[in-house]
Amino acid sequence: MVFRRLMQAMGVGGPQVETVLANPNCRPGGQVEGRVQILGGEHQVDISYVSLGLQTRVEVESGDNEYQSNQEFHRQHITGAFPLAPGQRYDIPFRFDVPWETPVTVLYGQHLHGMTMGLRTELEVARAVDSSDLDPVSVHPLPAQERILDAFVRLGFRFARADVERGHIYGVHQTLPFYQEIEFYPAPQYARAINQLEVTFVSDPHRTEVILELDKRGGLLTEGRDAFGRLTVDHATVDRTDWTAHLDGWLRQSLQSRGLFF
Repeated sequence: MVFRRLMQAMGVGGPQVETVLANPNCRPGGQVEGRVQILGGEHQVDISYVSLGLQTRVEVESGDNEYQSNQEFHRQHITGAFPLAPGQRYDIPFRFDVPWETPVTVLYGQHLHGMTMGLRTELEVARAVDSSDLDPVSVHPLPAQERILDAFVRLGFRFARADVERGHIYGVHQTLPFYQEIEFYPAPQYARAINQLEVTFVSDPHRTEVILELDKRGGLLTEGRDAFGRLTVDHATVDRTDWTAHLDGWLRQSLQSRGLFF
């Protein structure tokens, strides 16, 4: 990376900024560490603050329309006001907290298709705000999330795509205004009963709520519709359960209770 001049709000000859991440990989509930390096421009300026914001792309439904919007969902000020002389270098180390409900962007070392995530650095000078480009951040699943996703892969489900949707899930406590859906193609043994499986995680320091949505296939005389399920995974005891067997049993029971046999 190289210094990027902030010109929109501060004019030609304004400060330049570079954000350097010590490691772009993190987990929900963890931290991203690094430093923001600022290089003074051609004249002295008074910086009011420097902040970092975590941003992702969110799908929004508005009436009959859908569109995508970049949404910042967590921000931290990493410094207060200070003067910046011409050509002066100012180095600000930081530890940025990653919210527990942050969407996952990496699975098995591969980027999840459909996901974006990054930190944006913002400076305010004389009530004029300017922001840098997005510095990519890779969010890996928590052990609890990894166990659930691994179980579905072991059952034969195949990853399709992931997205983030604005809104709240009924009956689930959320602190963020959106939730992630990780979509899978059905395993062969369930393919006659469902079109796809969607998995959503809502985590806190103690547990992960897992919300499952089954896109049910329709028949000649019946319409397809969705079926929902929910389970709680405690972080401290996640390894005490055979999640492959548990989820296989739940899926079979859920589908059979709805009259879907395979």
